[in-house]
Amino acid sequence: MPLLCLADFQAHARERLSKSTWDYIEGGADDGFTRDDNIAAFKKIRLRPRYLKDVSKVDMRTTIQGEQISAPICIAPTGFHCLAWPDGEMSTARAARAADVCYITSTYASCSLEDIVAAAPEGLRWYQLYVQPNRQLNKQLIQKVESLGFKALVITVDVPKIGNRRYNVMDLKKSLLLKNLGSPEKGNSAPYLQMTPIDSAICWDDLSWFQSLTRLPIILKGILTKEDAELAVKHNVQGIIVSNHGGRQLDDVPASIDALMEVVAAVKGKIEVYVDGGVRTGNDVLKALALGAKCIFLGRPILWGLAYKAAGQLLRSIGT
Repeated sequence: MPLLCLADFQAHARERLSKSTWDYIEGGADDGFTRDDNIAAFKKIRLRPRYLKDVSKVDMRTTIQGEQISAPICIAPTGFHCLAWPDGEMSTARAARAADVCYITSTYASCSLEDIVAAAPEGLRWYQLYVQPNRQLNKQLIQKVESLGFKALVITVDVPKIGNRRYNVMDLKKSLLLKNLGSPEKGNSAPYLQMTPIDSAICWDDLSWFQSLTRLPIILKGILTKEDAELAVKHNVQGIIVSNHGGRQLDDVPASIDALMEVVAAVKGKIEVYVDGGVRTGNDVLKALALGAKCIFLGRPILWGLAYKAAGQLLRSIGT
């Protein structure tokens, strides 16, 4: 039976994946209010259609940071894709290349950066960084992704501490490795889910250090307020992803789509603004674009597509 919409992929993934893996992917912080509100908030927005326009030919191509993509629907950073499919992030990279969209690779990828690049050498890739307390490790990662042809550095700012997530990771596949987070002194792999502490001391003034390390555009992921959006512009970053971490980090914050207009208004067109969280239909994409997003990024749905080994098909389903 063909899978026609994201809900079909979600149902199939739930049947196929183990309970511990499913709980990890779908889990939210605390009571899951923000996770659920991400989806509900889109449904409260109504379209205001205008007719008698020539739509016989529709071109969904756009650009992000100067790079052309086939549609404003891209892949957000999520970790441990090997939980959903053995080839993990390599399959994700191939799907993004086939769809001609951007794929943001997570710090917590379960495949090496070299393997991800080799799987789709012509693909458009950004790299998402969870800032590590070890400054040398951050420098090493940034220099590596720039040398491998990644086109932007996405710094996640909404995780000074790991959120209070109510699921048990003990039964997940401990044989997987985080192949990109070994310390420079000890090699290049870390045990699966043995995440190094994220640097809780990072602040706005540290952005100049990151800017000194790379020529890549720097995107801040996790901005939800006009005050932080204005500071992002002041500190000369090139983009913002309006995001609440899929509701996985801090509960009771605004749905991403509800925060979007505030951020767009604050930056006054000076930098590009993107959004993730709760996008499930083509209409949701249209609403985000109408409210000022340059493009949207998909998180959990990509993992559902991987579970079917059809992430590319899933991208096409949301674009129709």
